[in-house]
Amino acid sequence: MQRSHDRLSAYALFSGLLAAAGLPIYIHAPKFYVDEYGVSLAALGATLFGLRLLDVVQDPILGWISERLRNRRSLLVVIGAAIISLSMFGLFVALPPLPPLLWFALMLTGVFSAFSLLSINFYAQGVEKADRLETGSHLRLARWRETGALIGICLAAISPALLAPIMNNPFAGFAAGFAVVTFLAVLAMRKEWGTVSAIASSGFGVILKDYEARSLLIIALLNAAPVAVTSTLFLFFVESRLQATGWEGPLLVLFFLSAAVASPIWSLCAEKWGTVRVLILAMIIGLGAFAFAIPLREGDTLIFAIICVVSGAALGADLTLLPAMFAKRMAKIAPSGTEGFGLWSFVSKFALAFAAVTLLPILEIFGFRVGSENSQDALFVLSLLYAGLPCVLKVLAIMVILIARPGE
Repeated sequence: MQRSHDRLSAYALFSGLLAAAGLPIYIHAPKFYVDEYGVSLAALGATLFGLRLLDVVQDPILGWISERLRNRRSLLVVIGAAIISLSMFGLFVALPPLPPLLWFALMLTGVFSAFSLLSINFYAQGVEKADRLETGSHLRLARWRETGALIGICLAAISPALLAPIMNNPFAGFAAGFAVVTFLAVLAMRKEWGTVSAIASSGFGVILKDYEARSLLIIALLNAAPVAVTSTLFLFFVESRLQATGWEGPLLVLFFLSAAVASPIWSLCAEKWGTVRVLILAMIIGLGAFAFAIPLREGDTLIFAIICVVSGAALGADLTLLPAMFAKRMAKIAPSGTEGFGLWSFVSKFALAFAAVTLLPILEIFGFRVGSENSQDALFVLSLLYAGLPCVLKVLAIMVILIARPGE
């Protein structure tokens, strides 16, 4: 039974905040700037990748700074929360006072930087939180945290569609709602940031030299890439390949809601049958779902909805079990967690950036145009990138798990 003093619901709320600021940005922002300001897909993809190159240096540095200021986490969190809320408003609400592409880059710099700062400190606090709870607490905390994250993604994904009938700019409502959730999440976690143990810094070297930690980072990169691919291309696939305009929001919610429902179930299964075994099973299920999406054509919306349920359920395992495995390893080799999750944050976001910089230009090269009638060749390339490429990446991730056997 959940004890009130554990306050794991606060971790779920804060995780929902981070999720609402993360993946939906890659789903909504590119299409918003294409539709509103006519920015090209290739330019947006290059900008996203360029910003992620900043993370190559920034995330590890933010991890290092957070480690040195771990007794001031509450201050770091307040600063990060203010920056991310203002940047979200600038991205979706304010009229760009600069060329739209430059404004897009500046606002996303604020979102990404604050997201990194908040994520690193939040997940590091989770390592210490789990260590103070009973045996198996990393998976228990992960259930709350990742379920909250998936609910946050669901709400962020569908909120523009829900607000569209009542607002000229539904993203203004999204930005306002995001600010409210940010305030509530920071308020809910206010008593957690002060509970930081006096642990010596272990440095990046200890983490990168550790075989299991290194393997988990590689698996995280390979496993995040399929999510990055599908997130980047989801709206284009539904609108152009399936010709199901108007169904983007419901299908997104179906996908992430399935993940949210399945997430605690995967966690309980991992406690009973072993994390690695359950994770591999979930990844095989996800691989099969992606494979069935490749031949879909116009009018196959119902079949795609079923695929969203299955692939979403599989995603629940990825988002719950892998962070729990990494947190458990950090508790052994780098107990403060901040530097380790600086690397984890970088790996996760690099996958999204790499997807944006490669996939969007490839689509343009093959003649794909947003909101226009596309050739069968262009649509076939869209299907291969959306569903075929994740299959290859999933196979590679499974191979690494079978070789490395992390957590065993």
